[in-house]
Amino acid sequence: MRGTPGAARAYILCAVVGAAFCALPALSPGAGTPWGTLGLLAALYTACELVGRCRAFGGSVPVTAGSFFPLLLAAAFLLPPSAAVLVAVPGALAGRVDRPPAAARRVWRAAQLALTVGAASWTYTLLGGPTTLGGASVGAVPDLPYALLPVCATALVFSLVLAALDGGILATAERVAVEHAWRGLPARSVGPHLVHALAGLMMAVLWRSSYGPLSALVVLLPMYISCWVFAQYHRGHAAHRATIRALVQAVDIKDGYTRGHSERVGRASELIARELGMEESRMEALRFAGILHDVGKLGVPTRVLRKDGPLTPDERRVIELHPEYGHEIVRGIGFLDEARAAILHHHERLDGSGYPYGLSGDRIPEFARVVAVADAFDAMTSTRSYRRGRPVPAAVEELKRCAGSHFDPRMVRALANALDRHGWSASAGTVTSGEEATGLPRPRAEARPPADGTPERPGRAR
Repeated sequence: MRGTPGAARAYILCAVVGAAFCALPALSPGAGTPWGTLGLLAALYTACELVGRCRAFGGSVPVTAGSFFPLLLAAAFLLPPSAAVLVAVPGALAGRVDRPPAAARRVWRAAQLALTVGAASWTYTLLGGPTTLGGASVGAVPDLPYALLPVCATALVFSLVLAALDGGILATAERVAVEHAWRGLPARSVGPHLVHALAGLMMAVLWRSSYGPLSALVVLLPMYISCWVFAQYHRGHAAHRATIRALVQAVDIKDGYTRGHSERVGRASELIARELGMEESRMEALRFAGILHDVGKLGVPTRVLRKDGPLTPDERRVIELHPEYGHEIVRGIGFLDEARAAILHHHERLDGSGYPYGLSGDRIPEFARVVAVADAFDAMTSTRSYRRGRPVPAAVEELKRCAGSHFDPRMVRALANALDRHGWSASAGTVTSGEEATGLPRPRAEARPPADGTPERPGRAR
């Protein structure tokens, strides 16, 4: 438990005590616990968990506790609640842990799953699930479709209890804000757990059929295959994020003035997308566009990016090539899709006075119009090396003033509404560049006075 916050230790201890209390009836003399079924289910679950620790399997297919939840739900359907509590414990204690502290994570996972399976089994029992499954007799035919009602309720309770416990550990161990710890957890898990419950029902029916427990193992094969497919999807998604992270880090290293700017533009772009009601897939592509909008700076000479004095006309022309450089850099990255257009056109203006092609109005791609607003907003609200960032309300008013000429009014309204609803938290210590090419005329009071008295250069690359 070393390294675990005190609040998390107390939370885990309460979960362990609760799980032990739930399991006590099964351990008492004369309880009539079906140890054979319990032991076989626990052994199967442990074997599934150990697959994740084997390099031959776990290295290519990340196996987690969720991969074999149908086994736990089958235990909730086949065993009394106090016995079902014990099924997940050995496997959770023996399973793979990817991050320290390993001991605390294993103990927590065992207690969490024990409580979750126990709650699911109690729900199933209270709703008469064992009766609809055919009672205790071997080979009994389940009462379909009525058997599905307690199964669905059990899946819902399983999902809600698991999400509630997950939110608690996020708040105590990861120090996630309480108002955010549970956000979205039940909604994301109910669907998958319903599928797990139906698979668990299939296992329970086969288990109690004349073919016996071995026939129930047939269900595990398609579940493992689906786990493998799901893992490959997430592996590819992780590779996409790693690619983007590497590009952003390269930009940050080359121009330290804009460190953190890319991530904030991606976040602001996502806020606008949500307000516009975009689909999740487009929303993610737009976030990628915001994060990578300045990747073309990798093609701009470092001496130009880091120049302290005003830019010459030739240097400004080089700076204004960075959208085209960025488009060429990401041209071969297929998953970026619409993001490429935003990278190329995020400096276009609605009145046609932007660059690189002087597009106007609806000829500017939608993603580019979103990123342009997000980019300008972060430029104004971030603290720079020579001045403090503007307050969010002042930045929004400036965006509204330039809406219709520089920016799409619909995107500006979407950002303003999103900020009213969700607020904005940017790192106060972030120092970004002072580029004038955000599309907003710089107030004289904010201009950085160059040493030679000439006007401030207009183009630290954004």
